[in-house]
Formats: sequence, C-alpha cells, structure tokens
Amino acid sequence: MKTISKPKVTLIGAGPGDPDLITVKGVKALEAAAVVLYDALISRELLKYAPNAIKIFVGKRRGCHSYSQSEINKLIVKNAFQHKNVVRLKGGDSFIFGRGAEEVEYVESFGIETNIISGISSAMAVPSSQGIPLTKRGVSESFWVITGATAEGKLSHDLYLAAQSTATVVILMGMNNLKKIISIFKQFKKGNLPVTIIQNGTTKNEKLGLGTINSILDVVKENNLSSPAVIVIGEVIKESIKLRSFYEKINIAHF
Repeated sequence: MKTISKPKVTLIGAGPGDPDLITVKGVKALEAAAVVLYDALISRELLKYAPNAIKIFVGKRRGCHSYSQSEINKLIVKNAFQHKNVVRLKGGDSFIFGRGAEEVEYVESFGIETNIISGISSAMAVPSSQGIPLTKRGVSESFWVITGATAEGKLSHDLYLAAQSTATVVILMGMNNLKKIISIFKQFKKGNLPVTIIQNGTTKNEKLGLGTINSILDVVKENNLSSPAVIVIGEVIKESIKLRSFYEKINIAHF
C-alpha cells in the first residue's frame, strides 16, 4: 500500500450494482485505500479490491440509517486525518443524487485534498441493460433524470414539465411516490405511454415490470416490485429488442 503523507479522500462511483461495472480507475483507488466508507447499494464484491483497508458501512436505506449525513461527513474527515488515504464508495455516480458534492465541500473545508472518480449511473446503465435507448432518432430527442422524492419527501416540480414533453423520463428513488407520479402523467393524457420498472438493475436479483401508465400500478402489485428501482417512461421502451414483443402484443390487444 502506497504511503501518503497528507490526508486524501477519493469519492468513487461504484456503478449501478454489477461489480464488473466499476471503472478501472476506481479499482486502483480501492487497492490503495487505508479506509473505505461504503454505502448500502454497492456490491460487497468490490470490497475485495481493498483487502487491507478498514471497512466502515455507512449505508442509508429508507427508514434505516446507520449514520446521518452529518455523521458520515465527520467520519470521513476523522479517518482522513488518522489514516490519510480514505475512499468514499457510493452507488452509481457520486454526483447524481449521491450527495457527493456536499461531502466534497465539507471535506475540503478542512483543507483535505479530494479526488472524484465517476461511476456509471443507474439512470443510464439500468435501462440500457434492457436494451432501452434513452434517446433515438425520430422517437426521443432528450431525456430527463429526476428524483422521485425531494429532500422534503415531495415530488419534484420538474415531473410536471417532463410529463408534458416527448422526452424519455427516468425517475430514481420514486417507488414510494409511484401513484403520485402516475397520476401526473394521467393528467396530461399519457395513459398509453410505456413504462418499465427495473428493480435491482444489472444484478442477479434483478426484477422487471412492463406496462403503461394505465397498467403499471397493477404490474407492480402483481410482481411485488419495490425499491431500489429505476422507473423509465417513454416511447423508447418499445425500441428495445428485448421488450418489443410485449408492447406489440399490447398494441394488437388494443385493436
């Protein structure tokens, strides 16, 4: 393990769940770490890349927080001063609904050097693992990535704008507000719009729910789908070779 004289904190995005989807640069940083503070959604297989490091679980799940964000920030700084080389391992990408920017700001306020290693966000990797192109010529010219719950637990106002567009909409952390999300799209007469819900995407525990705005709540109930899941809404879902036959059957049924 390389000796570091000054404290350093590296934020690593672990990717969407499949341990093979971490970057090579992320693996190298883990191998050099003295301490790894890791989240709930990362694959535990990644910890093997830091065999000699102290490993501290600081994961947060709905209704069950091992540490508050303030406590996590303090732990990062404490370990950086004590052990010098600290890795903060976070699911997906640290800067996409990962509070990475908040942690960097806090750490750097103590004069500690930080380094950011991007991860593959579940917002892109999970849909693509099912063959869903978030954009496609003639179908969707853009995509929105929106949180399913703000810091206050409410829906983002951006959802109302997204529901009125032709863009693909990807919603993270939205399962607890799914009924409200669906109601917004129904307000804008989008009942036949395809919806896919992918739970534990890219992992061996992956579960899939296919439907439309009108049917997806029943699909979720029938398949017992829950968090963590990525919600994808848009016509591009029908462009997936994997999923196309399902939506072709729906169209036939409508006729």
